[in-house]
Amino acid sequence: MTERARPAGGLGAIGGTLRAVARTSPWRAAQALLRLNQEGGFNCPGCAWPEEAARTHIDLCENGVKHVAHEVTRRRVGTEFFAEWPIDKLLGQSDQWLESQGRLVEPVIRRRESDRYEPIAWPAAFERIAESLLSLSSPNDAVFYTSGRTSNEAAFLYQLLARQFGTNNLPDCSNMCHESSGTGLSQVIGVGKGTVGLDDFGKAKAIFIIGQNPGSNHPRMFSALLAAKRRGCKIVSINPLKERALVRFAHPQEVLGLLGNGTEISDLYLQVRVGGDVALLKGIMKEVLAAEARSPGRVLDWAFIRSHTEGFERFLAALDAVSFDDLVRESGISRNQMREAAAIYLDADRVIACWAMGLTQHKHGVANVQETANLLFLRGNIGKPGAGVCPVRGHSNVQGDRTMGIWDRPKPEFLSRLSAEFQFQPPAAHGFDTVHAIRAMHEGRAKVFVAMGGNFLMASPDTAYTEEALRRCRLTVAVATTLNRTHLTTGEEGILLPCLGRSEADVQEGGAQFVTVEDSMSQVHRSQGRLKPASSELKSEPAIVGGLARALFGGGGPVAWDELVANYDRIRDVIARVVPGFEDFNRRVREPGGFRLPSGAQTRRFTTPSGKAVFTALPLPHIELGDGEFLMMTIRSHDQFNTTIYGQDDRYRGITGNRRVVLLHPDDIAAEGLSVGERVDLQSRFAEESRRVEGFEVVAYDVPRRCAAMYYPEANPLVPLGSVADGSNTPTYKSVRIVIKRRS
Repeated sequence: MTERARPAGGLGAIGGTLRAVARTSPWRAAQALLRLNQEGGFNCPGCAWPEEAARTHIDLCENGVKHVAHEVTRRRVGTEFFAEWPIDKLLGQSDQWLESQGRLVEPVIRRRESDRYEPIAWPAAFERIAESLLSLSSPNDAVFYTSGRTSNEAAFLYQLLARQFGTNNLPDCSNMCHESSGTGLSQVIGVGKGTVGLDDFGKAKAIFIIGQNPGSNHPRMFSALLAAKRRGCKIVSINPLKERALVRFAHPQEVLGLLGNGTEISDLYLQVRVGGDVALLKGIMKEVLAAEARSPGRVLDWAFIRSHTEGFERFLAALDAVSFDDLVRESGISRNQMREAAAIYLDADRVIACWAMGLTQHKHGVANVQETANLLFLRGNIGKPGAGVCPVRGHSNVQGDRTMGIWDRPKPEFLSRLSAEFQFQPPAAHGFDTVHAIRAMHEGRAKVFVAMGGNFLMASPDTAYTEEALRRCRLTVAVATTLNRTHLTTGEEGILLPCLGRSEADVQEGGAQFVTVEDSMSQVHRSQGRLKPASSELKSEPAIVGGLARALFGGGGPVAWDELVANYDRIRDVIARVVPGFEDFNRRVREPGGFRLPSGAQTRRFTTPSGKAVFTALPLPHIELGDGEFLMMTIRSHDQFNTTIYGQDDRYRGITGNRRVVLLHPDDIAAEGLSVGERVDLQSRFAEESRRVEGFEVVAYDVPRRCAAMYYPEANPLVPLGSVADGSNTPTYKSVRIVIKRRS
């Protein structure tokens, strides 16, 4: 059996886990892993999939182990390291090498004209940042970015600091991933989050997995999928690439699964063309309506449609306006396959639709999400047990950050409650999202950039442009655990502030503290590390925000920063008064499993202007490729977490030792006169603009014709900053026009 033909998970996952632990401190890693995703332990930073109600002592996955092993490493990056390594020399190293050097253990500064970082005391670092911020002509000249690992408590304080300073420039990683989900769902169901809980997976009769690769990105999801499959639930997978885990999966914690060929996951696998999701979903819905025409009144959920929705007639007209010929051409899926998908949908009275970046990072990403909602609305598959929408988040608290107010377009009601609590007037004008922030820095309209976690440069589109934007700042600041390329791409000055990891004990004046996170299904629960911190110089994220606030605002003012940081219960008491759904926060989060945030859409109370779910009339996107053009999508390998690269292999896709690859259909390789293993250059096309990357190896893969796949962040230089999703401004990482150039 070839590597690509083996089931995902299984012994390979166990081997990957053991290798990850062996590369770090096994004893320290074991201590951490025993507390990972446990009651009284800490939440895995690796994804936002929820924990099972009945916890076991092995509630982890290969990716989570890699992430924890990365955090608990014994390697350190401090004074001696930076004395040896000037920034220009560091820039010559790979991203994997940079992050593998170990934990940042003291605050450092790159001063003007200096070629390296040097130590700086915490008070001096805070004063330098405050001095730079206060020298700006307007608070809107500053940008406060947030990554998805930030806790609820830190995120709330961070947005409070930015708004007390006077700006809504609060871009975050949501802008680059699930912004299309939030935008699309808010318009049609009144809330930008999913409507299902983990228990709904135990009741669903069919699950549609669209544009998501859980085998590499959310492996713990397979516990729910395997259980659903074994009780007879049908699973439809929609993805341009044939992903191993969605074909067969062997649970690494099941002995019998390890000995056999695993469990078949997908009852139907539809390899849609890149960008063809709207066409495919329309085709499935036309088949559903055809079934209704054959059996009037017996197929659609007319009671739900009439009582709980609006826009149905406009939706029907838009669907009638397109032919199956057009839908087959745009999707690359035959009508027979559309009919098969519709049959599975029709045979199930409870359906869940899950998705990730494969739906959201397109020009029509919002339309993808809303067309998915249309499909569910037809048979009332929302707001009832075992049915609903499930956007699966990839970063552990990216959903919680938004709930806490990390948003460039805050709602007036939130600002009003913030004003009432702290007796100051927050700014009302919308701020910069990620794309607007990059452009503002590049144009000199934003001069100070502060990042709470993340690897902004490598996560963002248009890498060269973003690099120039960061370098044009007066000051760039990063709160981080390990070194990455963004930290080497500073403004005139750069400051690194090292913080505690999730696994480490957080002790403040009021004693040992815990933080909270919100998972993909709106469950809020505790996270508390116990390990001894990597350095006595490390501060928690809330303490870093508090320290900067004291330097920025002085000891007085409307916010008692010292009191909040001394005891996180006080932060949660404030959150309980400001953020709906968090009433009695401190008591409820201490209950086993925490609590679930309410949403009207979960019970068919849709908070749209009409109070009803909205059928959306959407045009059919037409993607016409020119001569020699391919539509490229960026993907993650099995050996990375977002921009953090753990290794050069992609076990599930059978690719070893190289990430600079382009995956193409074998017939396209032949048609272009290329050969497998050949090195090529790639050029993207957008408007009159062109971008180029060099030296990528051609790999034959099961992908639709005229489509290509490449790993990010290596492919991000090809993604144009101006190519964004309509309505959400999300970069189109999943639909980039490229041409392939043979090397001379």
